[in-house]
Amino acid sequence: MSDGRYKTNPFIPDMIIPIKDKQVRLSVLGREQNVLVNQATGEIHGTHVTTYKRVDGEQFVKLFTANIALTFDLSAQGIKAFNVLMWAMQNKSLAKDEVYLDTHTREDFLAAHNDTDKPIKLSQPTFARGLAELTKAKIIAKTVRQGVYWINPNFAFNGDRIAFTTLIERKRNIETNVG
Repeated sequence: MSDGRYKTNPFIPDMIIPIKDKQVRLSVLGREQNVLVNQATGEIHGTHVTTYKRVDGEQFVKLFTANIALTFDLSAQGIKAFNVLMWAMQNKSLAKDEVYLDTHTREDFLAAHNDTDKPIKLSQPTFARGLAELTKAKIIAKTVRQGVYWINPNFAFNGDRIAFTTLIERKRNIETNVG
């Protein structure tokens, strides 16, 4: 694993990624049994609010990208690189968990989006910084081959539905009387 490159996909189930003042747990939806209720004591730990919204493909990608950006505190560069990742997964994926993310993929992405009202601008240096951000966030990892990346299958996928859950916990005020 020299130079941050991997021979096999480094992402494991139930990975926890610390991000600023929160932790993001990545796992397959529906595997956790102790999300809201402690199974041993029966104690309820919170309320789970779920919103279901049916959207078209373009809206899905926009909402998915926005939620990933929010969850992982991605900058504009990271969001642009993530958009290229999503496009490459749908159009140029090598295997289920590998994808080309090189200058040719960036150019193909820009050409595919050039006919829109607002053409996308993405320089190679900005793309490279965005890829570094996605790597740091553990969304992708470099393979042994230059320009080819492993995809973290826990959230970058080719499916048609996903659930984002944000747990908000109130800090308890603990008062101590010194006397």
